[in-house]
Amino acid sequence: MLDTELISACIKNDKVAKKQFYEAFYTQLAVIALRYSKSKEQSTEMVQNGFAFLFNNLHKYKPNSGVSIEQWLKDEFIVFCVEFIRNIRSEYYVASTVRVTDTPVKTYDLFVDSTLTDFKNVEFDVLIKSLQQLVPSQRLIFNLNVVEGYDLSKAAEILEASEQTVKSNLEKARFNLQKILIKTINC
Repeated sequence: MLDTELISACIKNDKVAKKQFYEAFYTQLAVIALRYSKSKEQSTEMVQNGFAFLFNNLHKYKPNSGVSIEQWLKDEFIVFCVEFIRNIRSEYYVASTVRVTDTPVKTYDLFVDSTLTDFKNVEFDVLIKSLQQLVPSQRLIFNLNVVEGYDLSKAAEILEASEQTVKSNLEKARFNLQKILIKTINC
């Protein structure tokens, strides 16, 4: 648990306290950023901007709310990551211009949960690289629902989308991730 004095010092812009805060949470937040981003470079930028965002909003944390500072930071950082990705217009543009090809693909049922791959048993590096290949809307919902454990209504609220859109993107993400993982594992 973080000391309330450290939080107070960070709010007062104490550089030593901010450094301790940064060191305490860097690894945890870097892993989250890596899952939400499409590359290592983008995740590094996300972490740097995310810490600035957290430092600016640290005064909003209520110690007596029943939520630990660690959980509050994680939740705030996830919301920041979603906004960060949504604000990268060029990535969304490229994702929306992808065209279907006539290449034959193994048949997958898009609307049935995948039982072929247990995502918890996939190597971390393989899973991260596979997640980074998903289009942003699919990457965001997969992380929010499957990894972070948000239910569809909370994920829809964070993404500012309808529950049906979120559900559809989640199914597409599972479908595409399954294809990417099979391709990656078989190579």
